Amino acid sequence: MLALIAGAVDDRSARGIAAAVSRLVTAGTLPAGTRLPTVRDVARELGISPTTVSEAWRSLARAGAIQTRGRSGTFVAGPSVPRQRLRYAQLGSLGSVSELRGGLQRDYSTGVPDYDLLPSLTEALKRIGDARLTTSYLDGAVLPRLEEVLRERWPYPPERLTVVDGAMDALDRVTGVVVRFGDHVLVEDPAFPPTLDLLETVGATVVGVPIDEHGLRPDALAAALATCEPVAVYLQPRAHNPTGASMTQARADKLARVLAKHPGVTVIEDDHAGGIATAPPVSLGRRLPERTVHVVSFSKSHGPDLRLAAIGGPDSVITAVADRRLLGPGWSSRLLQAVLVELLTDPATVRQVEHARDEYARRRTLLLDALGARGVTATGADGINIWMSVASQQVAMLTLAAHGIAVAPGAPFEVSHLDTDHVRITAGLVRDDFEALADIFAEAAGAPTRGSGPRSANHPRGWR
Repeated sequence: MLALIAGAVDDRSARGIAAAVSRLVTAGTLPAGTRLPTVRDVARELGISPTTVSEAWRSLARAGAIQTRGRSGTFVAGPSVPRQRLRYAQLGSLGSVSELRGGLQRDYSTGVPDYDLLPSLTEALKRIGDARLTTSYLDGAVLPRLEEVLRERWPYPPERLTVVDGAMDALDRVTGVVVRFGDHVLVEDPAFPPTLDLLETVGATVVGVPIDEHGLRPDALAAALATCEPVAVYLQPRAHNPTGASMTQARADKLARVLAKHPGVTVIEDDHAGGIATAPPVSLGRRLPERTVHVVSFSKSHGPDLRLAAIGGPDSVITAVADRRLLGPGWSSRLLQAVLVELLTDPATVRQVEHARDEYARRRTLLLDALGARGVTATGADGINIWMSVASQQVAMLTLAAHGIAVAPGAPFEVSHLDTDHVRITAGLVRDDFEALADIFAEAAGAPTRGSGPRSANHPRGWR
């Protein structure tokens, strides 16, 4: 093996060694699962520095050609497999059932806010005027007034803030800084499918951590930390998508105490619901500010097309994100940032967002109460979604499609299979007919007949 690799190397730079090994892997000369010689052995055979071989190995690992398994050694990675369809793309997928009964008439699969509850941008645009806000490509990424407003609202004092194009853009860019191929990462189970897609795309090893009605369970987090050495833990502090769970500060403090024993773990918080969340802002950053990255999105509260989210956290992470953006979009539209400042500070808009928050809570409560009266297990304490237990996901979605209703399947949210099947319902889009809809949802869930008594919405079978 050592002689084989040495014989293939005609350029003893790190790039040349990586290219030679890559050719051997592609040709099948080094098949998947082959244990590679140690860095020192290769360096000795080639008569070069171990540092050069280490750099070559890192390049191959980043490309996915080899995998390092700690003390077990370094191995040739398995062959690449055809990319599976994104979990995200499966959320609204019903296939041919969408043609039943003339197609879908009510789509509760999207997870988007009710357009009629979003504030109008018209007056904010008028107040901005000509909006000549950019004088240089190297101007600060965040408008000073917006940063001032954001810091006033932040759940802890971050070292640095920046603004990017939505919550997923934020998670993508933070992940690019924190996570490398093969790293272990902890996530909630269930979790937001695009986050799972993102982590799988960068080659992370995803470990699911069970949750309850207050988010990540401290005992489950401690158990997961004992089984691997993760570089990050991803969580949603409020209005968890899909379950609607929100952390209390007491729960956040317990999680922070668990993580305090593992200083190498970065906490990445996705506060996607923002101003429409009923629970107050909460963050592990109050206890672990030096390694907590907090993301706040304004899509659900102020409009998806604003495409804005703020990231606050350690200077090392936020600076790396901002510097990398200089080689791409550079900054998020300062015109849209100025609009957001107006929306966040205008008293009438503030009242409108508060109304939307209360209206979403009313809709969730009415639908949950109606489902509970029909013996259906469902949760949705916060946000715009309800997580409903069903006897069979496929049967539930077919049944609902036959009524012209779409919901999101539960499977794409699962890291590991939960105790029962689920579907996610965007209850924020349900404006009326709560009782009639509950009848249909109960039929789809395979629930007992009405009058058998409600199940607790706080302890569904999906909690683990």
